[in-house]
Amino acid sequence: MGCFDALDIAASGLSAQRLRMDIIAQNIANINTTRTGDGTPYRRKVVVFETRKNTIPFSRYLSESSRKKHIGDGGGIRAVRIVEDPSPLKMVYDPGHPDANEEGYVEMPNVDIVAEMVNMISASRSYEANVTSINTTKSMAFKALEIGK
Repeated sequence: MGCFDALDIAASGLSAQRLRMDIIAQNIANINTTRTGDGTPYRRKVVVFETRKNTIPFSRYLSESSRKKHIGDGGGIRAVRIVEDPSPLKMVYDPGHPDANEEGYVEMPNVDIVAEMVNMISASRSYEANVTSINTTKSMAFKALEIGK
C-alpha cells in the first residue's frame, strides 16, 4: 500500500461519513413531517456502505507478480444506497392535527432524536479519524522528503 492509497482510502471515508451526516441531518429536520409528497409520514433513512475493493491477503500481496496486479486497487468504502427504515411509525394522540385519523391519532415519523444524535456523533468522530489519517499520511510524506535533503 502506497502513500496515495492511504489518502484515497481516507478520502473515501470522508465522503462516506459526510453523506451519512447529511442523511442524519435530513432525518432530524423531518422529525415532525407527517405528510411527504406521496401523502405518507416521513420515514427515517439509513445509508448502506460496502468496501470498494476486495481485500487481498497479505501473503499474496508480497509476491512480486501478485503485487504488480494489485497496485492501485486501493480500498476504502462507498455508499451503495440509501434505504428507508422499515420500523413502525409512531402513533401520537392529537385530535386537532389535520392528519389525525378517526380516533384522533396521527402517524408520526419513525425518527428517534436520541438515536440520530448518537449516530451524528459517531459519524463526526469517524470523519475526524479520517482527517487525522490524511494529516498523518501527509506528515509521513513530508518527513520522507526531508530524508533526501
